[in-house]
Amino acid sequence: MQVIFIHGSGSTKNIWHNQVKHFKGSVAVSLPGHPEGECIDSIPVMAAWLKSYVDANGMSELVLVGHSMGGGVALQYALDYPGDVLKLVLVGSGGRLRVHPDTLAFMKQALNDIEPFAGMIDGLAKQLPKEFQQQFKDDSMALGPATFLNDFNACDQFDVMKRLTEINVPALMVVGTEDIMTPVVYSEFLEKEIANAKIEIIEGGSHHAFVEYPDTVNTIIDEFLREVDE
Repeated sequence: MQVIFIHGSGSTKNIWHNQVKHFKGSVAVSLPGHPEGECIDSIPVMAAWLKSYVDANGMSELVLVGHSMGGGVALQYALDYPGDVLKLVLVGSGGRLRVHPDTLAFMKQALNDIEPFAGMIDGLAKQLPKEFQQQFKDDSMALGPATFLNDFNACDQFDVMKRLTEINVPALMVVGTEDIMTPVVYSEFLEKEIANAKIEIIEGGSHHAFVEYPDTVNTIIDEFLREVDE
């Protein structure tokens, strides 16, 4: 069994620090352009890139753990390469990931004016534990608004709502009660449509509940992984 963590929009593998440290033998990937290489502009192609990574590293029996956009990548991978996947963990994600037009417009404007973007990153960082705030800000500013815009556009185009019933592997949804980007209803829909699925709701958690409450989320995932071996 190989656990792979997939980050969300405007992020890197560093966001999974507490999970990779906890789950021995797991890996977290940085998608192309985050920050090295060229960004991929669609979630299906991101899933294809992940497939090439998996094959190049001889991985099998995958447990894909994806946050937000990364959850979309995990869902797409399970649909396109079902024989590879043992289980799915979708953290603050959904079968459709529409982005508000105002957010897209803000990112387009930020390409020419970085100050509002920097202010947004500061605001997001303040929601995270203090020990993680600087890493989050450094990674976000290194990526810049162009990468955020790429990722948000990819999310906005993503929609596998009508295909969720095709997924036949166990799936776990983890979502915070205060997640306004991918609210609880998104995870509830996944639980309803995927045959072998369950949901765990993190009280007080935001879109980055796994960063805010790492021990709680790690325990939930641990229990889910143990079920694989039973």
